[in-house]
Order: sequence, then C-alpha cells, then structure tokens
Amino acid sequence: MISIKTIITMKKINIIFLLVAFSATSCKKVLDVSSYTSITDATAFATADRCLLALNGVYDAAQSGNYAGGTEKRGYPFGAANIEQGDARGEDVINLAAFFQITYQATYNGNSANCVGMWDGSYALINKANICIDGFKAAGASGVLASAVATQYEAECRFLRAMAHHEVVVHFARPYLDGNGAKDGIPYRDFAVNSGSAVEQVRTIPRGTVAQDYQKILADLDFAETNLPALQTGATGISTYRATKAAAIALKMRVKMHMGDWAGVITEGNKLVPANAPYISPIGAWTLNANPDGAFASNTTKESIFSVKNDALDAPSVNGGLSYMLGATNLGGRGLVAVSPIIWNNNGWKCDDKRRTLLYVAGGNANGSQSYLTAKYKDYVNRSDYAPQIRYAEVLLILAEAEARNTSGVSSRAVDLINAVRNRALANPATDQYTVASFADKVELVKAILLERRIEFLFEGKRWGDISRLVNDASYTTGGIPAKAVNGAAGLAIYSCGTAYTPGQAAIPYSDFRFIWPIPTDEVTQNPIVTQNPQY
Repeated sequence: MISIKTIITMKKINIIFLLVAFSATSCKKVLDVSSYTSITDATAFATADRCLLALNGVYDAAQSGNYAGGTEKRGYPFGAANIEQGDARGEDVINLAAFFQITYQATYNGNSANCVGMWDGSYALINKANICIDGFKAAGASGVLASAVATQYEAECRFLRAMAHHEVVVHFARPYLDGNGAKDGIPYRDFAVNSGSAVEQVRTIPRGTVAQDYQKILADLDFAETNLPALQTGATGISTYRATKAAAIALKMRVKMHMGDWAGVITEGNKLVPANAPYISPIGAWTLNANPDGAFASNTTKESIFSVKNDALDAPSVNGGLSYMLGATNLGGRGLVAVSPIIWNNNGWKCDDKRRTLLYVAGGNANGSQSYLTAKYKDYVNRSDYAPQIRYAEVLLILAEAEARNTSGVSSRAVDLINAVRNRALANPATDQYTVASFADKVELVKAILLERRIEFLFEGKRWGDISRLVNDASYTTGGIPAKAVNGAAGLAIYSCGTAYTPGQAAIPYSDFRFIWPIPTDEVTQNPIVTQNPQY
C-alpha cells in the first residue's frame, strides 16, 4: 500500500509505467525494451510521446491499482471498487456472499482488504499524479511540451488528485457538516514522493481537518476547470475517460454539495445547465440520453461526462469487474450483490418506471436462488464496461437539490430539473410528472430529489456519499448506517413493488465508530503522525 513502507521503494518514475501503460487507444503497450532502471525521473518526460504515456499511466492508476500488496487488479480506486464499496456500505443493495460482507455489515478493521485497497489505490493514484505534475512542468519549461499542453496535462492530474482525495475523505473521515469541517481529515499530498527526503516530508504531515482537505480539493478543481478543454476526443469520437472542463465543474458541485454550500452549487451548476429545458450544457454540449439506459448502452455518450475506462485488454480482474461481480449468474456474472427490497419496494419508485426493466433483471445469484440484479454493466466476458463517475443526470439532480434548498418555497426550477431526469423513465410522464403542487413544502421536494438520486444512481456507488453528507441534516438524516436487509437475503418473494419491507439488519448510529473506516494499520504503524480513527 502507499504507506511509508511502499513509498520508500518509489524512487523512479518507472513505477508509473515500467513496461506498459494505458495507451490512448486503450491497449497495454510496450514502451521501451531497455532495462526499466534506465527510465529515470530525468528521462521519463524527455519526449512528448513519453509525457502522454505518463499521463495515461495516471489514468491507469485510477482504474486499477495492485490489490492487497499483490499484482491482482481489482478496480481500486475508481475502475470498479468505489462503485461496489459505495453501494455495499448503504441499504439499497443486499450482499449475497462473503465477498462484500465486511463492508455490508461494517465489521472492518485496520487490515480489512477493502479499506486498505481504497487507501492504497487512492494514494498511489495521487502520488503518480504528483510525479507527473512535476514532470509536465519541467517538460513545458524545457520546450518538450508546448506550454498550453503541459498545463492541460497538469490540470488532468489535479482533477484526478482532487477526486481521489475526496473519495478518501468521504470514507475515512467524518462529514464536513459535522462541525463545519472541524473533524480530523486525511493527509492531502500535493507533492511527489519519489525520494528519501520526500518520504521524510510525508512523516511531517498530519491528517489536518476535513475543512482543510476541502479547501485544497476545490483549489485543484478551480485550476482544472481553468485549464481543461471543453471536450477531449480520440480516434472514435469524444473521450469520456479523460477529464474536461465540465468534469471539473461537476465535481466541484458534488464537493460543495457535501459542504452544504448551496449557493456555491448553483453558481457552478449554472455553468453547465441552461435556465430552461432542453438541458444541454453550454460547455461541451453534455446532455441526457433520451432513454434511462442510454448512458450504459455506450461508453461514449454525451451523458457520460467522466468515466473510468475498462476494456477487453485492460480491465479489473474477475474479482473486481462490475458486470462480473454484480451481474446475474445466468447471464455470466457472479451475482454477489442484488437490489434490496428496501429501494425496490419503495412506494416512491413507480412500479411502471422503465428503469425497473431496462436496468435490472430477475436472475440467478451467488447463493443459488434468484434476486433482482443490475444490468447496467453488460460485458460479462471482457468486463469492458466503463465505470461511470460523473453523468449529466448527476449535474441536474445536484442542481435541483441546491435550488430546492436555497428557495423559501417550492422551487419551480428544482421541479423542472428533477422531472428532466425522472420523466424519461416514466411510462406516463404527462400525468405522472411532478408539479409545484405535488409538494407541500421544500422539505418534501428535497426528499423527492434524494429518493430520485437513490433510484437513478443505484449500482453507481453514490449511496454512501449521500448517507455521509446527510447524517447531520435533521430533515433528511438516516441517523447513521441505515438498517438493511439481512446479509444474504434472497429469493424473488421479498420483492413486491409498493409493499413496505422491514429490514432485518439493525442500523448503526452515527455516534458509533464504525460509521467511518479505519486508517490502514500499516499507515499508522509506519507513519505515526497519521493518527488512527477512534476505537479502531
């Protein structure tokens, strides 16, 4: 993991792309037939081609880091793992086998592989981004890269650095709204650790506060927004797996949502959402697909603002791939995680909603019976489904929530924004869409938006982020880790649209130490300035 022990060995840039890198055409590609020890900090950025390969190596680190100290790739942090872990921590899925049981039942400790994997993968990505930032600056100064290209590459790295730090702070720290960011945060590493002196510098940096983390995340995203292009293109058209200006803005919206900065969310959201429908972003022309499964039918749609790329030649292992882990056994998946009747039976999710049939299937699960399982990810053989991180639907629903909260009454714009996402899934949108009169007050409108988020982003890893940020919000809190279906609960009999379901696994209150993950044991042992979360 990226503890002190591992960092000490990372003195060469070849850690990023020894013999292979995630190339712009998605293949693992041989870089150099010479000994890897000849690729040093001084030569890694010696040509424009090497600079691009280094950048692709940073994206590759977002997709799949080494798991549990070995060589297996399980999709940490963003190739699959943040989706699987983010949902398994919540109540809208059921864990069916041992694989995600520790996450589902909150029985983790400082050596739990999921906690270690997320910390390890995230900080490995962060360090590779930092090494490349230094390299691109030097390449720009020497003329190897044009100044604008060097700055764009730096912006892409800073976007990924911000996204990784935010993922870590959401899992390993108390939410921003607990004390306005005063709780212990996570170490924000904004320098390259590729020398002995840098290792010693790491040992001087404490966790800081959540507020300090958020300040630095936003600074990175401001830089990224300024210096990223509106679109990235490749051989097959738009590239949704490289950062763009809209991706940076959308991530700022998410971060400010976690801070409760609703005016700030609206300021950012107005850059991407026009005042009235049709909602097509002025930056990059991002927009919703006509059908609710459109963003999953193709990896390069204008709804998919930013995804992490998987393909047949470079995907997480069978122990990490989205389709394989989450898909029905009769379709080629392992059926390890199913839809929970808590959300499936919720009477706010209309029984004739198209998402029920387009994105879910009654199929075989890991324990030999049947459940409702996701069909968002469809390549059970090659596991090539991109891991969606930011969709235009999220932009609209974040902005809807901000507008609803920032208005004294029932915001008509918030109603229009939630309808834009929800209506495409309704069998009868003309009669079943929301109107201002549908809500007694703003609280009821926000509740509808939050429910729509649970439905729309099911099996996209967003649930834990919402549980965390809302836990201290009196009108919408779950009070902690919500009650869940009993671990392993299965069989189609538990599903009945509109029929209340009683969870069998008890809730865990926010005050419980298990609400946040433990810092990995190796980190706190080898780097004592990083203190462990209480009671672990």
